[in-house]
Amino acid sequence: MRTSVSALAILVAAGLATPASAQEEYRIGVMSAQSGYLTPYDQPSYAGFKYCVDKMNEAGGLAGKYQVVLDVRDTRSDMAETVKVAQEMVDNGAQFIVASADADPTIAAGQITQPAGIPTMTFAGTAPVLTQVGDYIFGSYPADNQQGTVLADFAAEQGFKKVYIVKSPDSAYTMGGPEYFAEVFKGNGGEVVGESLYSLNQPDFSAIVTNIKATEPAPDLIVTWAWEPDFPAFIKALRGAGLDTQVMGGDVLDTPTIRGLGDVVDGTYHTSGGFPEEGSPYGDWVKEYTEATGSEPDNNYYVNGCDIAHMIEQAVEAAGSTDPEAVRDALANIENGEGIMSNFTFKGTDRMPLRPVVIARIHGDGTKEFVARAEADPEKLPAP
Repeated sequence: MRTSVSALAILVAAGLATPASAQEEYRIGVMSAQSGYLTPYDQPSYAGFKYCVDKMNEAGGLAGKYQVVLDVRDTRSDMAETVKVAQEMVDNGAQFIVASADADPTIAAGQITQPAGIPTMTFAGTAPVLTQVGDYIFGSYPADNQQGTVLADFAAEQGFKKVYIVKSPDSAYTMGGPEYFAEVFKGNGGEVVGESLYSLNQPDFSAIVTNIKATEPAPDLIVTWAWEPDFPAFIKALRGAGLDTQVMGGDVLDTPTIRGLGDVVDGTYHTSGGFPEEGSPYGDWVKEYTEATGSEPDNNYYVNGCDIAHMIEQAVEAAGSTDPEAVRDALANIENGEGIMSNFTFKGTDRMPLRPVVIARIHGDGTKEFVARAEADPEKLPAP
């Protein structure tokens, strides 16, 4: 049946038909490293984000009104390329930007997006200093001071008394996480008996392992926020030297590569943003994503990417607009927003969301086990 232009106009006026051309577009820039050290975190984050954005578009758009147009660019985990890409996205009219899953590139991008007044959210950067760039910069994952606090409380509950800290000054993440942990651990009555510094992409950890072995009193716990490839090199050197000291780490250990290391990581604890328990919204989402894509999401970065899409949608809906300043203000005032990995609160924070922290344990067979879930005690939370 043919519908005349005048008849269609009547239907639109009556709210019974909406031509696709009448929908507004919402341009989101996505900085997703397809190579380099951020690949294990950016790629799953983007996959989950795009999956949920596509679902929103198919259902009528963001908040049922705005069709999302993605401008996706590869930063190659390179800081200079990150700055270049951020400027290109601003120049191309991005109204919101999702930055790579680390504080340092998010801070670099923020130097461009903050003056331009474009809300910018990191995929999974957790160093709380990243929001100090300005009031348009947001986190999405539980911050390192939250994770460090929950992990330190858990360590104390397990009876650990003496910790050795392994950290790198080359990244806000690898430096800050262990320091937040140490501050709370000492406040809980624990003792830091030693610490070592390493460089990112350091191939040999034998000197650090030798220092740990010689430390008196001997540590009963080692804590590091090291990521790939540094953590695999470190844990292999540690176990190869015959040290079976308990190791705990940050959320970057939630990857199939780390879990695939076998016996050397058996019993390792790490922080996380969630766990796909059977019957939970997260568990149900894993099943849905697997059925829809044929690929099972094997870490939390997938679902957090989806949660970022929901964070943006809830901010746009609350703002009643896609104006960047209005969206920024609405996002900063979300309280107990609905997520899949977990709910989230920005209101009253420095734009790093308050979210529960999960403790998980890695088994030598490549599986992970849910151990505990807690929110950081605000009285203990270290300042960024």
